[in-house]
Amino acid sequence: MPTLATFIVGMLCMYLLCFAAMLWLISTRLEGDRLGMDVFAVGNAMLGLVYVLQLAGGPPDWSLLNLLNHSLTLCVPLVYVVGGMRFFGRPTGLLKPLLLWALAYTGAQLLVQWLAGTAARYVLLALTSALVFFVMTLAVLRVSRSLARELRVEMWLFALLIGGLGLFNLAKARLVAQGGLPALDMGQPFHVWFYVYMSFLATVLPPMMIWLVLRRLTDALRDAAGRDPLTQLLNRRGLLTALQGHFSARQARPARLLMLDIDHFKRINDCHGHQAGDLALRQVAQVLRQTLRQGDLACRSGGEEFVIVCTDAEEAGVLAMAERLRAAIEAQAMACPDAAAPLRCTVTLGISQAFHSLAELDAALQQADAALYRGKEAGRNRVEPASLKP
Repeated sequence: MPTLATFIVGMLCMYLLCFAAMLWLISTRLEGDRLGMDVFAVGNAMLGLVYVLQLAGGPPDWSLLNLLNHSLTLCVPLVYVVGGMRFFGRPTGLLKPLLLWALAYTGAQLLVQWLAGTAARYVLLALTSALVFFVMTLAVLRVSRSLARELRVEMWLFALLIGGLGLFNLAKARLVAQGGLPALDMGQPFHVWFYVYMSFLATVLPPMMIWLVLRRLTDALRDAAGRDPLTQLLNRRGLLTALQGHFSARQARPARLLMLDIDHFKRINDCHGHQAGDLALRQVAQVLRQTLRQGDLACRSGGEEFVIVCTDAEEAGVLAMAERLRAAIEAQAMACPDAAAPLRCTVTLGISQAFHSLAELDAALQQADAALYRGKEAGRNRVEPASLKP
């Protein structure tokens, strides 16, 4: 007669396979980066297969089906780890490490079975699972402090749930070590609670994954709305948002604004076409990304004009950085298909005085614009400060 635990395992199989199909369908709607949803779908399907094999295999014993079940069980956490890495933009292979891990654990099973018997092999599975889940818990906590600071609450919840799995498997290892194979009887209260917990995870985790995908997509849309599509630098909206974040910090330092204009940009477009103009804009943007310090902001304000905000910098440092920018752009050669020789462009930069709040941004823009105009009048390809005053 089927026990309550057997019934719960059957329901768990249905949960896992249904959510696997749902996650896979979601992954097919994500163009390009699938955020690991396809891998999470594979993990759910594999875990569902584990429980199908458990129901089909009968009582705990030694068999090839049982051997496959244990190896597959230990592969599932690895699949979820790969899915998590892909979600956080760390492309990782799946098939090769999965096969190596499966072969290694299968060899370990055969050795333990030969040396100590079937019960010891179940203890090995429980202890290895506990170790894997505890390592995963620590990894999730570490990720919450680095890659996923904005998802700290979600990551701590994941860590708590994964740590619970580790504790359950540790308790299962102790139970089997003391009671042998009879301790694996599905009618025992421990197994009922274990599979209730697994059903809870199977019900809660997939919606949490979908929530994380929706949040990541929303953040991507918000980021795209604040960036120039050609150069991928900030646009004016993105610059205002970033400056608001800077000046709202408790110990925000003054900032200085640079306005950069590509010299004779219209001539580049007229002589070599808009493709050459776009190439010049992208090249200037690339030099900005390579030259600016971490924390500085770069924005394409429109046409051939760029705005740079240097945070926490003295005027001497800003002048030196502006000169490095000017020289780096002048030294770059552009391979233009319509030109007989590589093209070069120069830029003129105007620098504002220091400003201390978002309300002073318009005044800083006017100062930098006036300095930029003076630089162009003086012959272009130069750096012009608004004032030598701090």
